[in-house]
Amino acid sequence: MKASIEGKVVMVTGAGGSIGSELCRQIIQQRPRALILWEMSELALYTLNNELSETIEARGLDVRLLPLMGSVQNPRRLTETLTRFGVQTIYHAAAYKHVPLVEQNVVEGLRNNVFGTVTVAQSAIEAGVEAVILISSDKAVRPTNVMGASKRLAELIFQAAARRQNQTTFSMVRFGNVLGSSGSVIPRFRRQVEQGGPVTVTHPEITRYFMTIPEAAQLVIQAGAMATGGDVFVLDMGEPLKIVDLADRIIRLSGLKPYRVPPEGEAAAVDGAPADGDIAIHFTSLRPGEKLFEELLIGETSGHTLHPRIMTASETCIAPEVLDDLLDDILTACQMHDINGLRGLITAAPLGYTPAGPAADLLSGEDDTWSREAAE
Repeated sequence: MKASIEGKVVMVTGAGGSIGSELCRQIIQQRPRALILWEMSELALYTLNNELSETIEARGLDVRLLPLMGSVQNPRRLTETLTRFGVQTIYHAAAYKHVPLVEQNVVEGLRNNVFGTVTVAQSAIEAGVEAVILISSDKAVRPTNVMGASKRLAELIFQAAARRQNQTTFSMVRFGNVLGSSGSVIPRFRRQVEQGGPVTVTHPEITRYFMTIPEAAQLVIQAGAMATGGDVFVLDMGEPLKIVDLADRIIRLSGLKPYRVPPEGEAAAVDGAPADGDIAIHFTSLRPGEKLFEELLIGETSGHTLHPRIMTASETCIAPEVLDDLLDDILTACQMHDINGLRGLITAAPLGYTPAGPAADLLSGEDDTWSREAAE
């Protein structure tokens, strides 16, 4: 835990997010010389800075906090920050991660997740940062949505950066859903139970990997400390869990009895009749870009590390010059706001991306339910 942190100047991008904030909580326990909280949400930065300041004072930690408002898409500010404060380790957690929202905002999703990662990598090399760790996602494996494709591109960017030089160690850590994060189903299910239901699940067979936020953050720090350059680490997430079973448990733990309302077109309840239960579980259908199940490996094999819950994945790379050409084309399409062109580019690229459905971007012109005449 201490290897990349103790006595060092550390930065967390996206510090105010679910994973970013937990990384910060654990990093200060390892006594860095300074911790830079890089965040573009003023409220998230204010809240986290206050919390960590109170922790540092209460525990007598000698850690300097530097709350900086900024976007990872701003190369000048980022490079100046890394150089001025002599940053040695970066945990790159800044990303738009909610699948349906990125499907509806393709250009901004790709700009932030892809070109924000380009900026972090280039700035880190320019400033002589020792180690940079990317927080990736299981959705990067054979993605069916733009968010997953953007995270796979981010991984390829880090792999290319590792091949271009040997001064800065780049690595990435891939894992699944974390319990209690923003967008997690757990808080939503709890609210729905408190309101008397129904609890909504997209599909009876949908499954996800789960891990607690503190557990994920600890493993990210430990994995990053083992990196040698270009490593793809995969966290052991255990067995995937059916989301409907999770909903069922939450209802039962609230002292109530669930019953399942079948998807439209099916005649009978899946688990008892409405008269037999207190809270209904409704199936609402998969959202844009959503998969029934997630995977952690693109290839067939994984390797062991010194940590029993951290594996290495042997994944294919793209030659840096080929990746540069692809990124240039994606950037041009972003600047032109060419949604269909962007989908075509990432579909043709060697990302394993297969769109789950038609374009859902709110500015793509595909949605004919909205018009200025209708609004007026």
